[in-house]
Amino acid sequence: TLIGFLSALPYIEAGMQTAFIAPTELLAEQHVKTASRIFEGTGVRLAFLSGKLTGKKRELLLEALAKGEIDLLIGTHAVLSSNVVFKDLEFAIIDEQQRFGVIQRSALLEKGKQIDYIMMSATPIPRSLEMAFFGELKISTVRTMPPGRKPVITYTVKEGNEEKIYTWVRKELAMGHQAYFVYPLIDESEKMNLKNASQMHEMLSKEIFPEYKCALIHSKMKEEDKERIMTDFAAGQIQILIATSVVEVGVDVKTATCMVIEHAERFGLSSLHQLRGRVGRSELQAYTFLVFSNELTDHAKERLRIMKETNDGFEIAERDLKLRGPGDIAGVDQSGFMNFRLADIFEDIDLVKRIRKDLENL
Repeated sequence: TLIGFLSALPYIEAGMQTAFIAPTELLAEQHVKTASRIFEGTGVRLAFLSGKLTGKKRELLLEALAKGEIDLLIGTHAVLSSNVVFKDLEFAIIDEQQRFGVIQRSALLEKGKQIDYIMMSATPIPRSLEMAFFGELKISTVRTMPPGRKPVITYTVKEGNEEKIYTWVRKELAMGHQAYFVYPLIDESEKMNLKNASQMHEMLSKEIFPEYKCALIHSKMKEEDKERIMTDFAAGQIQILIATSVVEVGVDVKTATCMVIEHAERFGLSSLHQLRGRVGRSELQAYTFLVFSNELTDHAKERLRIMKETNDGFEIAERDLKLRGPGDIAGVDQSGFMNFRLADIFEDIDLVKRIRKDLENL
């Protein structure tokens, strides 16, 4: 985030406009607070746009934006609306790039004539990684962890051994720490015999951890309710958050040290790594438990093995690319395999690099 904001500064100093979009309102608001601290006293004119801003306030903001009176606009998908017009947008930052589709990213980049941009992600989607291999994108990686941070320890746990996890989590809670429990479904499904967040919220709050404050969060809830719950969790007023993958992108919770993902085989590598990234946000040792069922596909086994072997998001993204394929570089598919007749992106990567170097010298 800091790299993104500092990259925007030269454009702002040159009198140009910049934009920063994030996939959720809560995350965007967190970025506004960060930007306010970074640019305090610099004269940078900062504004925040989300779907909740309506009426006269929205009109005034859009008017100021069109006149060039806003230097940095931070927002959600609302920034992509056709009535959001910049006077001179020259630089854009797309946070959590894997949460935006090809068309959505294009909608932002079309708001200027020839925009420079940065896409940020802990786990780039296969299509973006492939574009980097072909030279369409340049990659900068931050492989070092912030000072004091420890790698999250990841365990794979076979279904039926949940009591051991509950005991571990209870010890962490007793130290004043917090925990996430994540499930693939919101409610019970007739088609799939899977645990769901709603039923497990009842069980965890009443039977397993009755002495701790538990809360449920999922995508069907009102935006203001989700924000309230996440704010309370971040403030330590809630000890256990039972959720779906909606918490994949969230705010920093320094004392969250346990991430329990049930039916982990149902989640993709990017989601698993993003969820794991919700814990270990301070100097405290954090743990992720990947609970899996008996029936695993070969791909599911490989995903769990990769998660145990590495915490490196870029390595995970590269291995995800090999598993899922790069998608359609000329289209909108963000995964899947291309039918090259003569070449293979993995086997012939050295050839691709040589061609790219030759093109740069033309």
